[in-house]
Amino acid sequence: MAKEYTAAQLDLQRRFETVPLAETLARVSVRSEFNERDVEFIRARDMFFLATVDANGQPTCSYKGGDPGFVRVVDSRTLLFPLYDGNGMFLSAGNVTETSSVGLLFIDFETPRRLRVEGRAALASAATAGERFPEACAVVRVDVHSIFGNCPRYIHTYRRLQASRYVPREGQATPFAQWKRIDEYQAALPPRDAGQAARHGGTLTREEYLEKLSRGDA
Repeated sequence: MAKEYTAAQLDLQRRFETVPLAETLARVSVRSEFNERDVEFIRARDMFFLATVDANGQPTCSYKGGDPGFVRVVDSRTLLFPLYDGNGMFLSAGNVTETSSVGLLFIDFETPRRLRVEGRAALASAATAGERFPEACAVVRVDVHSIFGNCPRYIHTYRRLQASRYVPREGQATPFAQWKRIDEYQAALPPRDAGQAARHGGTLTREEYLEKLSRGDA
C-alpha cells in the first residue's frame, strides 16, 4: 500500500526537497497488514498514545496504559484495546463515535523503536468484543489501513520502574482513584463512585491532592 499525501504535505515535501524520499518511504515502508514483527512489538507494549479528532476537526491525544498484551492484534488488519475507567469526559471515545479516525503510536523507550498505526475505529461493549478485558467499560476495535515504522533517533532512553497499581487485573481489586477524593468533585461523581471517598481515607482538598501527586502518592 502506498500512502496518499495531502496537498499541504506534498507542498512541504517540494519546499524541503523530500519528494523522492517521501515517495520511497510510502512505497517501501507503509503497509496495510501487520507482519509478525509488528504483532510481537505491539503485544509487548504496556502503553501507547492515541490520537482522535472530533466532528469539528479538533484533535486530541491521550495516553493509554495497561499490562503488556492489553492491545490485542486479532488478525492481520484488526486490533482491539480496552477503555478503562477515566475522568468521565469520554473525549477519545466520543471522537471515535463521531469520526472514527484514529492514530496509534507505540513506543519502546529502551530499544528504542516506534510504530504508527492508523485506521478507522468503533466502540463495542466489553461483553460483545469476543475478548476478556477486566473492568473495561468498552472496547475499541480498529480496522487498520496504514502501518509504518518511524525513525527512533529522537526517542530518549527510559526504563520502566514499576507498573501502575491502577491497571485492572483479573482476580485483583483495583485501588480507588485518588483524584476522586477531591472535595469539589463529590457531588458530581457517578453513582458507582458516590460515597467511596469516605471508605478510602476521606475527601481531599485540591491542594492536598496536588501534594500527594507531587510525592508520587496519587
